[in-house]
Amino acid sequence: MINEQQVLNALGKVQEPELHRDLVSLNMVKDVKIQGDTVNFTIVLTTPACPLRNQIESEAKAAVAKLGAKQINIKWDANVPSDRRISGKLDIPVKSTIAVASGKGGVGKTTVSVNLAVALAQSGAKVGLMDADVYGPNIPIMMGVNEQPKAIGERIIPLQAHGVKMMSMGFLVPPEQAVIWRGPMLHSAIRQFLSDVDWGDLDYLVIDLPPGTGDVQLTLAQSVPLTGGVVVATPQDVALADVIKGIMMFQKLEVPVIGVVENMSYFLCPHCNERTDIFAHGGAHKMAEKLEVPFLGEIPLDVAIRIGGDTGQPVTVTHPDSPYAQAFQKLARLVAAAVSVMNVNAAQGELIAGASIPVMRR
Repeated sequence: MINEQQVLNALGKVQEPELHRDLVSLNMVKDVKIQGDTVNFTIVLTTPACPLRNQIESEAKAAVAKLGAKQINIKWDANVPSDRRISGKLDIPVKSTIAVASGKGGVGKTTVSVNLAVALAQSGAKVGLMDADVYGPNIPIMMGVNEQPKAIGERIIPLQAHGVKMMSMGFLVPPEQAVIWRGPMLHSAIRQFLSDVDWGDLDYLVIDLPPGTGDVQLTLAQSVPLTGGVVVATPQDVALADVIKGIMMFQKLEVPVIGVVENMSYFLCPHCNERTDIFAHGGAHKMAEKLEVPFLGEIPLDVAIRIGGDTGQPVTVTHPDSPYAQAFQKLARLVAAAVSVMNVNAAQGELIAGASIPVMRR
């Protein structure tokens, strides 16, 4: 007869592919129950967006089957590990902060931020989206929200759309009004967005940075520990010098670089399915390899993505099974996995501040 200890011993030989430690020592196995030759247990993932869940499932079932189990039922749960530095600096119940940056404007950084946040929320994570582009706040348009947030006491209640909580200067000033502020006012606004907004419990707070390297980036790094940064680029050579600036910015601010994503990477003809590399191809990938940071994938150029941004209906919502949405969903899985690795390693004292994480295996 199979017993609980045998099951735990078997699962103790199954490794979490990203963390390179076994499921049992990571406390990922819960509620082992045995009824005859049927074994039931729960695996608690480090993110609901786990990219290698199928691999974990097949290896766990194979390990337990060797004990003679005829039926193996796995329930799934998730407990996102926290960046412990955040609670030490700000009293907000946010587990991880993900900054999305670009060395220049016009590369679709906000489109990536929006669809990354929505894809993470679709996986089952609790997600917030903070628009730190104070001078050019586009989150309200891209998320389809034109309300003004309410306040309860001294706390601002974030607006919500597509399963994501949001805060943006675009909710607070009329669309036609220009925000003309010096550094101290920017600093105050960013601090308020972090500490005066009632975000609630969040697994991930995605922060859409303004393009370039300036006051907002410095203020954020001083105000809250950033778990990691994603750099958005387009493929052409003229944009790649700005990739270096974005990566160097994160490293100087001691923000681990999650990786580089190539936006507008190619155009897929909806009629003949032929691929056209409008802005060249592969430049961001080559630059990531040169700088030894992970490459997070290619986002195609398509009218559905543009329409989604203009109408407040992200492509991850309107066309979830399209190759365009799947590219963002893959990005979300890679980013979530990277954040889990960094937070677990940091808790063990293994993460060197400002270093890039190893390239994720896919």
